[in-house]
Amino acid sequence: MTHEVETLTDLPYGNAAGYLLFLDLYRPEPMPAQPLPVIVYLHGGMWRRGDKALSSDPFLAQTGRYIVASINYRRSDQAIFPAQLHDAKAAVRWLRANAQKLGIDPTRIGVWGHDAGGHLASLLGVTGHVADLEGNNGSAASSVQAVVAVAAPSDLSQLGDWHDEPDSPESLLVGGALPTRSELVQQANPLSYLDQPAPPFLLIHGEHDQTVPISQSLILQQALQAANAEVELLRLPEAEHNFGPNSPYLQQINQQILAFFDRVLQA
Repeated sequence: MTHEVETLTDLPYGNAAGYLLFLDLYRPEPMPAQPLPVIVYLHGGMWRRGDKALSSDPFLAQTGRYIVASINYRRSDQAIFPAQLHDAKAAVRWLRANAQKLGIDPTRIGVWGHDAGGHLASLLGVTGHVADLEGNNGSAASSVQAVVAVAAPSDLSQLGDWHDEPDSPESLLVGGALPTRSELVQQANPLSYLDQPAPPFLLIHGEHDQTVPISQSLILQQALQAANAEVELLRLPEAEHNFGPNSPYLQQINQQILAFFDRVLQA
């Protein structure tokens, strides 16, 4: 059954160094009596562009089982890392603080992102215990219970080649050529935070991705397994980096994401 969806746009969730932060909320209609899990969606765009406006239907909300929050965060030309993670955490905290009013179950928050958004989703999953990365917006917990990262970088230091150039998206994220910004590069590495338990992860990656090689998901998969975290990797044999509305893989990806969130958040 496909539900109608109520869309609430441009809800302010924080103020970061003068930048107002907004999210769009998608809720099934009618809303059930019991609170629903919320999925925070983080758009891609190499931390430099992109927008919270969804490029496809909010299929998770259409199931009637989820609320979806699609957020904007500061671009790398507005602030360098960890500003983007601070903003994502602020969104999680705002949703948790306003859970009762919005019909959200604050104990069931998932995150999902593609490309740069997947990188931030991974960091959200593993840094709920890291006080230095919380930022200054809100006081509720920023921990999440499930992570989906699609075609996402995980270890910037192992990208190599043109990614190390000063004008690469990764270098612009940390404010300088990657080899010269090793401290921030490690701070932006989800592998740096696996000393504490991590939530379940679903990684999705195309084997023909020339923008972010599939080795980035393999690195994260192996690190999560070594830390005894639950992780699954969906490899798409012929897929490249992007999965727009016309992608032949979109339905498979969406089905896998829905099955993962159902298993982890609907138990």
